[in-house]
Amino acid sequence: MTSPLAAGLFGLGGMELVVLIVLGVLLFGRKLPEVGRSLGKGIVEFKKGLKGLEDEVEGGSTAARVEHPAELPRPPQRIVSTAPKFETEPTDSEGKPRV
Repeated sequence: MTSPLAAGLFGLGGMELVVLIVLGVLLFGRKLPEVGRSLGKGIVEFKKGLKGLEDEVEGGSTAARVEHPAELPRPPQRIVSTAPKFETEPTDSEGKPRV
């Protein structure tokens, strides 16, 4: 009987795993601990997200949902024009400029 490690990860054999580990060490070298740390943090965040989704699904069906009151819309605000107002030339009754 073969061990789970020998059976491989994703169907890879023992020799393929050794080759992948050697390639990983050669490619990442000194940054390998940093890469492992960031990979671990990513996995933890992923698990937290999944747990949050599971809690939301389970809690939504069994517990009463607490609705937050929606913020009431504000009434329309009067807009004050800040553009300068230009005076037009005075005109007579026919619309011609006065002299």
